[in-house]
Amino acid sequence: MTPICFVTTSPLIVNAFLAPHLRHLSSRYAVSLAVTLPGEVPLRPLPGVEVLSLPIRRPIAPLQDVLALRQLYALFTRRHFALVHSFAPKAGLLASWAGQAAGVPKRVHTFTGQVWASRRGLMRQVLRATDRLTARAATHLLADSASQRDFLVGEGIVPDWKCRVLADGSVSGVDTARFRPDAAARATVRRELELDGDALVIVYIGRITRDKGVIDLAGAFAALSAQFPRAALLLVGHDEDALGPALLSAAGEAAGKLRIVGYTAAPERYLAAADMLCLPSYREGFGSVVIEAAAAGLPAVASRIYGITDAVVEGKTGLLFRPGNSADLSVQLGVLLKDERLRTALGNAARDRALGMFAESRLTAALADFYRSLLAP
Repeated sequence: MTPICFVTTSPLIVNAFLAPHLRHLSSRYAVSLAVTLPGEVPLRPLPGVEVLSLPIRRPIAPLQDVLALRQLYALFTRRHFALVHSFAPKAGLLASWAGQAAGVPKRVHTFTGQVWASRRGLMRQVLRATDRLTARAATHLLADSASQRDFLVGEGIVPDWKCRVLADGSVSGVDTARFRPDAAARATVRRELELDGDALVIVYIGRITRDKGVIDLAGAFAALSAQFPRAALLLVGHDEDALGPALLSAAGEAAGKLRIVGYTAAPERYLAAADMLCLPSYREGFGSVVIEAAAAGLPAVASRIYGITDAVVEGKTGLLFRPGNSADLSVQLGVLLKDERLRTALGNAARDRALGMFAESRLTAALADFYRSLLAP
């Protein structure tokens, strides 16, 4: 079988986004995965996929980055992959240039959000330049949403002809059998978290970092708590920035209604327990958690930024607010908290859209077709 290699920085990325593609493609290609091990979380089993540990760190680390570049070059030279596909900014930079130097004929990178989009000053320019270098060394580029592609083209990062979006966007779509309304899970999770059965639960799922706007969310929740005494806030994800104390402080007197759960391999359980999703990011690619929540029948309140605007149809599947504006976020959350009929209507429309446009099978088939077009004799 034709050998191909996926390259990324973290098992989190593999578990959340790449596993469906790896499983689907492993019956057609000899699939290898280069990823940093051990990672923040365990790598889920991937039968039929060769897993290779390489030290590709997410933060800037010049010496480690040079070592990773050399190891990728050696790997690509030795194994003669027909295609290398990278995910995450650091992996894209190193894999595309190592692949070019090693003569890998097809070098694909998927953009899933720009780190520099929320930065200022010199660091923005440095990070922006690395994305341009990645785009230059890759032979083919993908963006996980149409608005992100437009942003990249408009910023001069990628040429218009070189970058495309698969299907209607997202990296791997949503497993609609896994993410669905589930009354039993709803009751069980609420008991586990000591939440009342009639609580109005706002859930955030993702990496817990400042760039995700979680401090803004905790502050908005604090402002709403007195008006909506049944409201509760659930934060689920790996706390990369050790924000636990800051989140409790921002929640103020409402801290007793805040639940913080670490990384989970079963986010569908927590979505089933909630009444709405909030994604308050300052930057995002597509916002895959939005369509996972949608498949579970939840409306979203999310930042009005590129990427997310492809995942949320404003006024039809959710509400949008100005990123970084805790007061506006509080208003939009309040609209859904006080109107059960609106929550239900938006949630039903969100589920219909997720099932019709973003089913996992549609995205895995689209990537397989893309590979077939690249690797055709």
